[in-house]
Amino acid sequence: MDFAGFAFAVLLIELTPGPNMAWLVALSLGHGKRAGLAAVAGVALGLTVNAVLSSLGLSALLTAYPELGRWIGFAGAAMMVWFAWNAWHDASESSTGRLPSSEVDKHFIVGFALNLLNVKAALFFLTVVPQFVSVSGSSWTQILILGFVSVIIATLVHLVLIFGASHARMALAKPGRTRNISRSLSVLMLAVAGWFVWGALA
Repeated sequence: MDFAGFAFAVLLIELTPGPNMAWLVALSLGHGKRAGLAAVAGVALGLTVNAVLSSLGLSALLTAYPELGRWIGFAGAAMMVWFAWNAWHDASESSTGRLPSSEVDKHFIVGFALNLLNVKAALFFLTVVPQFVSVSGSSWTQILILGFVSVIIATLVHLVLIFGASHARMALAKPGRTRNISRSLSVLMLAVAGWFVWGALA
């Protein structure tokens, strides 16, 4: 296995702005580090499930049956629209306070579902990861290991974003600003929903 080459490729991909990066930064700015960490945990779990499914070859179904991937994309879009609606109406001036457990759980679920229903993440494991697999070993084991490596790298990048955004949040925590940030988060969720629909129709 080409660990170094794969790690470098994953790092480049993770440093490219995308839905996860934008959402996690906006979430941390609007709701703080605790919300961001919960979301990162959900994202990591969603990516891990994708990696396991890919190592088992199940994500090949997305290639064999494109309609399946299309409906998964639509389901992801509907979910993000629902959360965007709730985030818009839940935004308040007191968002700088400690989040209740139910809110933290919601961010975890969004992060998990966002990546579990992300067809392009599954296709990444299916198409990119095998390029770094050695023909001399078990492809199943190697794909699984590289999948976990990609999850670790993605999680580290996400944690850096969370702590950076949480630090910046202290300077932005002024009357009116936190509410605007929270509502910007809901708009961003709508953008992610649009990204899901675009991916499903592509």
